[in-house]
Amino acid sequence: MVFLQFLCIAMLIPGLAWSQENAKKLVGSWAGPIKIQGIEIRLVMNVSFNEADSLIVTFDSPDQGAKGIPTSKVAFREDSVFVSSKKIAGKFSGKTNGDFTSISGSWRQGGMSFPLTLIKQEKPVTVNRPQEPTPPFPYRSEEVVFRNNLGGFDLAGTLTLPEKKGRYPVVILVSGSGPQNRDEEFLQHKPFLLLADYLTRQGMAMLRYDDRGIGKSGGVFKTATTLDFATDAEAALDFLKKQPEIDTTRIGLLGHSEGGIIAPIVASRHPEVAFIILMAGPGLTGDQIVTMQAVLISRAEGMDEQTIRFNEKLNRDIFSAVKKNLDNAKAEKKIRALFATADKKYRSDTSYHKLTEAELAGQIANITSPWFRCFLTLNPEVYLSQVKCPVLAISGSLDLQVPPRENLQAIEKALIFGGNSRYTIEELPGLNHLFQTAKTGSPSEYSKIEETISPASLEVIGKWIRMTIDE
Repeated sequence: MVFLQFLCIAMLIPGLAWSQENAKKLVGSWAGPIKIQGIEIRLVMNVSFNEADSLIVTFDSPDQGAKGIPTSKVAFREDSVFVSSKKIAGKFSGKTNGDFTSISGSWRQGGMSFPLTLIKQEKPVTVNRPQEPTPPFPYRSEEVVFRNNLGGFDLAGTLTLPEKKGRYPVVILVSGSGPQNRDEEFLQHKPFLLLADYLTRQGMAMLRYDDRGIGKSGGVFKTATTLDFATDAEAALDFLKKQPEIDTTRIGLLGHSEGGIIAPIVASRHPEVAFIILMAGPGLTGDQIVTMQAVLISRAEGMDEQTIRFNEKLNRDIFSAVKKNLDNAKAEKKIRALFATADKKYRSDTSYHKLTEAELAGQIANITSPWFRCFLTLNPEVYLSQVKCPVLAISGSLDLQVPPRENLQAIEKALIFGGNSRYTIEELPGLNHLFQTAKTGSPSEYSKIEETISPASLEVIGKWIRMTIDE
């Protein structure tokens, strides 16, 4: 997943080649969404003048909690606006409408270009997350550091424990794909903070930690694969087995999305794991999941079927090229040939978007990265069939990223094949990949939904854990 990385500093910028009168028509906040891989991230441009009549332009990214991002250049020409920021290597260019209520154009960053229309706002753009826990908390919270001896670095996290001293069952929270902090923070949602709060209040200890290379954790995220991340979870397991207030016979793991394959990997290697919970966990290989995901999200976003099928075949061909060519240079050559064939075939189609060289290079770098290569071929069945502890696998019926029916069926099949009858499989109605109550399940809804995790899914998890650890 690609995210805009924003920094928080303001800067005074002189307006260029425009009248002061027109420039002052831009005073206020302008907001619009950038859609990145189906996910909407709002960008806000703030325009004001200070007492010396100098123009101040900054950006906000409310869905990422960033404010006051500096701009390094602002230019006005006729009806056009150009704004750039060196800090985030981003540029916006657009044209105003007649009454200065909207600016239509594009945002460029990281070699990619995204359509962006900014609308003049009457009120400040805010984000509301009503479920986010706030202190004081009726439990203890400790900052902890533990060692991944295999990787040679420390991981940092938070251990929450019930207020009263004792020995408690514990759950290790394992995040999904992409760089995540210990709260699995995404679009101002903090699902792992909510899960830790909810379950600690019910008498569980909870450990959540920053991904390697993220937050206060050491290590390098960029070059790591799913199998590497599994060693981080194993380090958390080893750490907890040495803690005096942890009941070492009742240590479980809860993994979301990619974490839903990491948990079975760890449990297959460590019979001391008492239970695992898979939230939107994969049961199929990555190439199968990504292919289905692209079709479902495109359809939810209103893309025509002909384009969907074209993209589906192109994706399959690209994934096949990556799997067959372990050398990145050879894989890149094949991928470029596939795109060149598509460009030639659809060059007369005005609706076809030919990738720029920067966009194509970025796509190839992602597709041939160590993580993606591992993800394409990693088969969850291999690990799920070796898991002997109780398993809870839940998915939302509107999950378009890890389709519920196909993946839950594959998970159940693997558990049965391995002789494990201690499992619960449940598809929760009306929930998306983040377990929010949703309308379509499209990632474009994620930031707009105020709910972080549906109370129904929290209840399912809490009841199952209590039932399992009391057996």
